[in-house]
Amino acid sequence: MRKRGMLLIGTVSITVILSGCFQGEQSSEEIDPPQDAEAVDNLENIEKADVEELNDEEQLVSETVPRELFLIDSNGMVASQTLELPTPDSNEVATQVMEYLVKGGPVTPILPNGFQAVLPEGTEILGLNLQEDGTMIVDVSDDFKNYEATEELKILEAMTHTLTQFENVSKIKLRINGHQLNEMPVNGAPITDGYSRVNGINIVDTDTLDYMDSKPVTMYYPAEHDKNRYYVPVTQYIESDEESEFSSIIQALIEGPGFNTNVVHVFNPGTILAAEPKLNDGVLDIVFNEGILQDSDQSIISDEVMETIVRTLTEQRNVEAVNVKVENVDQLVNENGEEYTEPVTKQAFIPIEKL
Repeated sequence: MRKRGMLLIGTVSITVILSGCFQGEQSSEEIDPPQDAEAVDNLENIEKADVEELNDEEQLVSETVPRELFLIDSNGMVASQTLELPTPDSNEVATQVMEYLVKGGPVTPILPNGFQAVLPEGTEILGLNLQEDGTMIVDVSDDFKNYEATEELKILEAMTHTLTQFENVSKIKLRINGHQLNEMPVNGAPITDGYSRVNGINIVDTDTLDYMDSKPVTMYYPAEHDKNRYYVPVTQYIESDEESEFSSIIQALIEGPGFNTNVVHVFNPGTILAAEPKLNDGVLDIVFNEGILQDSDQSIISDEVMETIVRTLTEQRNVEAVNVKVENVDQLVNENGEEYTEPVTKQAFIPIEKL
């Protein structure tokens, strides 16, 4: 009714002007507005009501929840970004994160600079079904096939890591229009048994290693683009046995994945392990020398060093938290001067939830 009243007022004005033009002079005769036209004096109230209605709509739009999406960064690496997505219905959470991986989809206006979506444009998420064993069956449309061979593993890695951010999802299986895929449609990557984080991500090949005596381990390293710091998971092969597994992982983490991965090296050159790491009831105790400290006088350990260690080690089997200690230091603090009084979990850096 408000809009109709405003339009009628405009119609009356036009009628008066045109009448003067056709008769050679403007008429001064008063014209009564239609009975249902709203008085101009009420426009202030109308505008106030419109503003209130707009504020209500903005409040609805502002209801968001942080989700971790694995996208492609400016270096072609699969990396996560935690983005604020509209709060979905409880049974549509998994569908939503998949839809936000589609090129040209709803993620487009909120993509961080340098990042791009990974699923082929036009891909529809036809259905998701979580099995009791933790397998998420993802059914997609035919448009899913429209990708280059070089993108195949990145698509698998991004889908897998995005869905396995939920604690009760362990791996994914794919279908196209309800038909199960035993291999990917373009380059034939085998997926009969599904795809999980065990398959790796951004895999770094090392020619000098004996793969028979090595195991793949996913490490997390900081990267940067236009002042946006984020973490890139890189799967490396390391030589280790069961007894030295954790020390081998930490040493590889300190050394970094090499220059070809475009990640940031955050460890000081003098950083070394001072003792063999020990796992007790899910907590991994790690002791470093003072070389790991950002500020030895203040006992400060860099936030990025701590996050790199915790993200990497909590990906390992049976490790739920990490307790970092330094020789000759009674109490470690972060860059804000806050004390580390308890072992640090992954939840300190990324949201953790179940579907």
